[in-house]
Amino acid sequence: MEYNQPDFQLLTPSAAQRLLADRVRDARLAMGFKQSTLAARAGVSLPTLRRFEQTGEISLKHLMLICYVLSRLNDFDALLRPATAATMAELESRLARPRRKRGSR
Repeated sequence: MEYNQPDFQLLTPSAAQRLLADRVRDARLAMGFKQSTLAARAGVSLPTLRRFEQTGEISLKHLMLICYVLSRLNDFDALLRPATAATMAELESRLARPRRKRGSR
């Protein structure tokens, strides 16, 4: 299945979950795995994998285990990386600013 590249920011969280579940299912099928095979290799229960593929609901830990088996763990690398600095001044201000250890109340 070929995907149009949707802007995830324009999707609702539940729609993004559903799209991600569809992509995992497609990757599983492309590797020729049955649900039971992928679940066993990932160390995830079969009902957990089935629920994920049907609803998009899954824990981050289980999603990462599944992506590891599907050789897609590197896809998480870009997630929540700091935005690229547009100017040298912006980069210098980021480096000069002390890092917060916790959020404000």
